[in-house]
Parts: sequence; structure tokens; C-alpha cells
Amino acid sequence: MEDRLASQAVAIEGVSKSFGATKAIDSATFSVKKGTVHALLGENGAGKSTTMKLLSGLLTPDQGSLFINGKPVSLKTPRDAHRCGIQTAFQELTLVDDLTVLENMLLPSAPIGPFGMLRRAQARRAVAAHFKAIGLDVDLDAIAGELDLSVQQKIEIARALYRKPEVLLLDEPTSALSGKDVIWLGEIIANAKRAGTTIVFISHRLPEVRQFCDRLTILRNGKHIVTANVSDVTDDEVVEKIIGRSIENSFPPRPAAGVQAREPVLEVRQLEAGEKLADVDLTLRPGEIHGVAGLQGMGQIDLFSACFGALPIKRGAILVDGKEVYLKSPADALSPSIGIGFVPEDRKTEGLFLKLNGTANASLPVVNQFSQYGLLNLKAEKAATRAVFDAVEVADRALYMAAGSFSGGNQQKIAISKWFLAQSRILLLFDPTRGIDVGTKHQLYLLMRRFADAGGAILFHSTEVPELVHLCDRVSVLYQGRVALRLQSDEISETAIMEAALGGRHASHDSSRRNQV
Repeated sequence: MEDRLASQAVAIEGVSKSFGATKAIDSATFSVKKGTVHALLGENGAGKSTTMKLLSGLLTPDQGSLFINGKPVSLKTPRDAHRCGIQTAFQELTLVDDLTVLENMLLPSAPIGPFGMLRRAQARRAVAAHFKAIGLDVDLDAIAGELDLSVQQKIEIARALYRKPEVLLLDEPTSALSGKDVIWLGEIIANAKRAGTTIVFISHRLPEVRQFCDRLTILRNGKHIVTANVSDVTDDEVVEKIIGRSIENSFPPRPAAGVQAREPVLEVRQLEAGEKLADVDLTLRPGEIHGVAGLQGMGQIDLFSACFGALPIKRGAILVDGKEVYLKSPADALSPSIGIGFVPEDRKTEGLFLKLNGTANASLPVVNQFSQYGLLNLKAEKAATRAVFDAVEVADRALYMAAGSFSGGNQQKIAISKWFLAQSRILLLFDPTRGIDVGTKHQLYLLMRRFADAGGAILFHSTEVPELVHLCDRVSVLYQGRVALRLQSDEISETAIMEAALGGRHASHDSSRRNQV
């Protein structure tokens, strides 16, 4: 067998891994050729991350064998994987928040001199040279936890590269990256491939797979479905094999009747907040999905946070139903008279308590509705939660299982369901499909449109421009903290959005469209 696998950097032969009654990997067999970039695709829960953890030494298979460079290996710890030349950059960041960038880069084995002393100056020079070589401009003394999510993800990737791997595992590396950062990653991947590194790449974004990868493997329900050259399969074939069925139309149709005549349910006027947002006017009407586009750092997170009471405003006003409101905290925003819910950028650190079950997570904003005299009515709480879980298509086991035990897609549906339980009429969705598989994305698109069709209002930011084009009734493009362009219905296109987002010629159109906010 070793001769047959000699040309393969990684081979998985008949591997299975179960967690209780759940079979995460089911007798899977596939291999990755040396010196290639190999995509690992599948829905959330298909077994991709479990495969990565098996190859990283974080898990051991229940049965089957792993081969690295044609030789059988036993990867019982991450150190075993490191000794085999395997390094991983995880989607679930492993940086230590309270340590500096330099200290994180040196974990777990910093250079040690005589008497056990850390060679800090030598280490600093080496890490600085590495960052310069890969085009990463980050202060080595910055505290990791205080950096933007995208910067932390780039450091995670940089640390894996710093250890000079033979096999580099990238688990959803672009889920937290902006457009220019994805270009940076593409150059990193190309350079690593030229240097002979084999790369296994998990992504839910097919354009990236086509851009970066030579071959792909698709998993479904823990089983190996197909391995093929990327050039030999169409996008439709990939999607069908990932989800096991055809999605004729990924995006639901927009309603024929417009909502422009309806009075706004949410308005911001000359709003200034945070470090970026300056002089923004915007309206949101019932029945509408209003998109907010912009490159990273253009003020969109400040806008959403201010509208949820999580960020104080410096100037301007927020109005609900035509009346100015003062949102001192999120508690004010989610009050019944206002009814705003917020699904934040990072569901794992901001949207959910991963160790609590789905019931506790979903009912948390309105838990007082299920309590009387200090006692919680568990039966009523569970019944109400089951109803919203049914609506968002989350399995009943989420009622009693920890949220962290579910796939990313189901976690996101739990995070959204809490606002349905709270009967929010305004939803602020900040990049809600980040790290979600194509099947669950389709479910979320339908969920959003149903909510809007029922009279709800959605303010929606996405880093995937096609989502804005196909889902939104209107789009406002932010550039340097201001609205550079407003588009509606048939005017919305990827070209128009990107030109304005980059500060191009469309950006000057906003002043003439102020009456269309």
C-alpha cells in the first residue's frame, strides 16, 4: 500500500469517527497529491472539520488508517502532527487573547538559549522577517485579542506558515477575511505551492476553490462522495453533490410590489458613531431587505452596533416609527416597543453561549417572559423554543444539547431564532452566512425573505456581493464612513457596488440621491 500512496502527501483509508450516536466520518477514503492545493467541501456537519482535526492530532480515528507521504502514522497529539510536517490554521482561532502577537507566534516552542532563557531579540527578528516576507503589517507588541477578527485570522495563517509545514491545513481561512485579504491569501497559497507545500483547503466559496485549488473532495454525512480535478466539474455539479439535490434557484425572488410607499420603521439621520461612521442617512421600511455594502472598516459595524444600542452615537439621531429613540444599551433596542434584534459578525463569541443548550440561548433575551416569582417555567420555555426551532429547521436535540456541539450553520440558525422568539420586527444581520455551507445559505435566504414578506424589516451586511445583489430591495454602499451610493431594485449590480466600495466614479452619485434614502 505504501508504494501505491508514495505520491500522496495525505491519504485517509476507511476512516470513521463517531461522537456518541453521531457518525462524523463514515468509512471515508480519499487522498491528496503532493504539491497540490486540494479543496475539502461539504455542508456544515459533513465531516470536514473532523477530518482536519484527525490530521491535526486533535482527534484519533475510531477505525481506519492515516498516511502521510505514503507512510502510516498515529497522530495522537498535535505534536505528533507537527513532527509529520503538518500545521493547521483553524477557523476557530487558537490565538491566546491576552498575549501579544509575538508571544502567540512563538507558541508552543519559542527559541530557548542557555539557562532556559527565551531568545526574545532573535525571535523578534525572525518573526518580523517572516511577516515582511508574507506582506503582513502587524505590530508584534499588539495584544492579539484587541485586533480585528480578520487580522487575527491572518496571524493564525502566518503562524502555521512560520513553522514551515510540508502539509498546510486551512480550515475556512477566508470566512473572516475581506476582499483584499483574500487576494493576500491567494498569493500566500501560490507561493507555498511553488515551494512544494501541500495545502488542504476548506471553503464554502466556490470562486475561491476555482481560483486556488487543483483538486477537490466532497464529503456528505461523513461519507466520501467524489474526488476530482476542479476543472472537471461545474459549479452546479459541485452543489448537487454537496447537498445531494439540485437547488434550481439559490436566491428567492424579490416581491413584485415595492415597499417604497411604506413609512420607515427605522431611520438614521446624520449618524456619527465609533471610529469610522460619519454623517450617514439611511431608512429601513417594513417588508424590506436593505443591504449595506462596503469593504472592511468602512463603518458598517459601527452602524449596526449603534442601531442596537451597543455603541454610543456621537452625533445625529436614530428613529423608530418616526420617533427619535435613545438606545443606551441593547436592552433598550430589544424592548417590545422598539423590537430590534442583532445577529453579530462572530456567532461563537458574540452571538451564542456555546456551553449552554439551544433553549437557554434562544430564550435569553426574553427569559423573563417564562419566569414568575423567580422561578423559570421550563415547560413553557421549551415549548416556545421548539416552535421557533421548527421554523428555522433546527433539530429538536438543540433544545437540550450545547450550542457548541452543532455545526456552524445550525449555530447560526439558533442565533437567529432567539430574535424570532423575542418577536423582533427589525433584524440587523451582519454577515450572517459567513462560514455557512451552500445548503444552509439557501435556507437562510428563504428565512430572510419570509420574514420580510411577513412585514419584518432587515438591515443586511454581507461580504459576499452576490448576496446583496440577489437578496436586497435596496443597497447602500459605504465608503470611508459615509454612504457613497444608493441603489434600488434593477439598479443593483456587482459592478456598481464594487466601484462605489472602492471609491470609484459611482461614489459621487450619492449627493444627487439624498431624497431616495
